[in-house]
Amino acid sequence: MANLLLISVAECDTRIALVEEGRLAEFFLERHSQSDPTGNIYLGRVAKVLPGLGAAFVDAGLSRPGYLFVEEVSDRFDDFFNFWLKDEEQESGQIPDSPPRRLPPAPIEDLLHEGQEVLVQVFRGPMGDKGARLTTNISLPGHYLVFMPNIMHLGVSRRIADEGERNRLKTVLEELKIPEGGLIARTASQGQSSETLARERDYLLNLWHSLKKKKETASPPALLHQDYEAARRVVRELLGPEIDRIVVDDAATYEQIGQYLESRSPLYRNRLEFYDRPEAIFSHFGLEIDWKRLLSPRVWLKSGGYLMFDTTEALTSIDVNTGRFVGRHQFQETVLKTDLEAAREIARQLRLRNIGGLIVIDFIDLENAAHREQVQQTLVEACKPDRAKTTILPMSSLGLVEMTRQRLRDSLAQTATEICGCCGGLGRTLTPLTVAHDLLRQLAGEAREFPGARLLVSVHPQVAAILKEEGEHLMNRLSAAHQVKIAISQQPLFPREYFEIQREWGEERET
Repeated sequence: MANLLLISVAECDTRIALVEEGRLAEFFLERHSQSDPTGNIYLGRVAKVLPGLGAAFVDAGLSRPGYLFVEEVSDRFDDFFNFWLKDEEQESGQIPDSPPRRLPPAPIEDLLHEGQEVLVQVFRGPMGDKGARLTTNISLPGHYLVFMPNIMHLGVSRRIADEGERNRLKTVLEELKIPEGGLIARTASQGQSSETLARERDYLLNLWHSLKKKKETASPPALLHQDYEAARRVVRELLGPEIDRIVVDDAATYEQIGQYLESRSPLYRNRLEFYDRPEAIFSHFGLEIDWKRLLSPRVWLKSGGYLMFDTTEALTSIDVNTGRFVGRHQFQETVLKTDLEAAREIARQLRLRNIGGLIVIDFIDLENAAHREQVQQTLVEACKPDRAKTTILPMSSLGLVEMTRQRLRDSLAQTATEICGCCGGLGRTLTPLTVAHDLLRQLAGEAREFPGARLLVSVHPQVAAILKEEGEHLMNRLSAAHQVKIAISQQPLFPREYFEIQREWGEERET
């Protein structure tokens, strides 16, 4: 079954779905008004130095100052590789080809002072009420290579397991190295010619020179380099031989991605398709974004068992239950089958929901040590396709597995939901912005399917306010293109997640 990358671009947001073996594997949501700054490079100014925390606040022009920890100042090696290698190059907590370790960093107050200008890059975007994490170890990622202007190091992705290919790439990197920085061959570089890698090296080097030239005339805080928008960024990170088709429903984005793929390989360009049918792209491919199912704490397993997710500030706990599954043979066989299925589904859900940090899994108790080992190894294998670094400890005698998963960005719950005001924070509800954007997408579909109709939209006042602010242009465009008339009716007694769209045709009304 083909692996698909579906990209849907609307005026309000971009939604990207990675479909593997017919199932949703990863989902990306980026609002155009709240773009992710990860990868952006800024000329910032130190706002405050905190010796007790070994860190500094840096004003880079973001919504709040970012954190710059002492380990990420200057050319410190140890934590730097957690930046671009975090997606795919790191495994087992090691860094490529064991680069040399440096001495412990000097005190932060000896390296930075208030008011100092500093060139920084965002390697982890803001999360909740926390500012962005910054580094001075700049990295410029391409599809095949990562260029590091401040560190003289050559490395090869550990995901390239073939020793012959690793040695070939090391030889190529030796030929491509330059005096002013280092290079890392990413997983996608496997099998690529030295000419292809040289072209990308030159592109990244020219980008760095352009960035340095901007810095000479910039005044902090200033944005010097902005990473790709969501669609091209995801294509750059995910594109590989395992992706069979890339389907895009927006003409401008289709052209941008096409140019990007053409610059990498004409073969990649042939995988790109433009989707222009009236039916929504996700619906056409049998993929509905049902927020309540996607974010539900309960996930059913095919066997009849289920998982329960509970996320707190400290960790995410996952409880495995047999549920309706009673098995046909001995109890331990029933338990083993449920735990094995749960291990595979947990790995999928962690990617899909983008859950990071500390995770504790309470598998159903297994008496047999070999069975516990089998479940733990199944979980390890199921997590291997995950771009985020995972560390999984052996299952305890109580059936608990402790693991960590790297935080690459906000979780899906953090992006799409907020603390519910009705329940005092015990549950979560969709934000008015999410509801409004869903509604605008549905309105666009209604207009295409029922041209000439009058569409009466009944919504909660908070959602209506967002529709007026962000949806006016879209609604005017729909009216002109499809001759529909759209009216908004505020309903204060409606639950905030609930809305109605009624279609009227003269005297006749259809709901």
